[in-house]
Amino acid sequence: MRFFPRAIILILVGFISLLWWHHHLSIPQQQVNHNLNFLYCKIPATGVEEWEKLLEVILENENVTLQAPVPYHQDFGNKMALSKYNLTSMETLLKAYTKVVFIRDPFHRLMSAYMHRLADNQTFKEFIDYILYSGLKNASVEWTPLVKLCHPCLVQYDYIIMFGFLGNEVHHLMLRTGFSDNIQMPKFMDSKIQRTYNWLEEQMFSELSLMQKKSLCHFFRFDFAAFAFPRSLLWDLICISGNRIE
Repeated sequence: MRFFPRAIILILVGFISLLWWHHHLSIPQQQVNHNLNFLYCKIPATGVEEWEKLLEVILENENVTLQAPVPYHQDFGNKMALSKYNLTSMETLLKAYTKVVFIRDPFHRLMSAYMHRLADNQTFKEFIDYILYSGLKNASVEWTPLVKLCHPCLVQYDYIIMFGFLGNEVHHLMLRTGFSDNIQMPKFMDSKIQRTYNWLEEQMFSELSLMQKKSLCHFFRFDFAAFAFPRSLLWDLICISGNRIE
């Protein structure tokens, strides 16, 4: 008789696991491009906007065909968000399509979000206070940690493309996924923007108190654990070394 309680527990655990898996993949940031067989996480200010423009240009060219056909072919319809599909279709799409995530230094994403909201007449310090007070539950997609939106531990992305290196990495991605070498690539400006943000970071974060900086370290700690960002002034000086720079 002991078998039945164990079986029930296993079934419940399995059911709860499926619900958890479906819930976390039901976030609208997961986008699907059926024509070109891509599944990507759409996060503002990471370079994904330029990526989508490239996909539009490719689709306008009627001669573009994939050299490597996608397995598990079936009609998924025209839905663009992964969250619109049932669990079975989600699993099939994750197996069949090339999965891409675009990443950027979390503090630079914060700066970008602030500069897009300057009309609100907030200082950068007030903006950070608002974010820290609101917490993760009420966070905008503009500054919610990437791991919470894209779930790299749950989705095994085929490509992780870092802001500042879009040109080389996107070109490599397109070649590896079956496009010809003469595909017309746009001119990405992210490397120049990255240098500007490296300079602005020191200026803007100097306004913050040590407590605010450490709170931001805690807020984005999982992003820095998941991704190897090449340089982050605040993370290196405050979050890791703990130097007291006021």
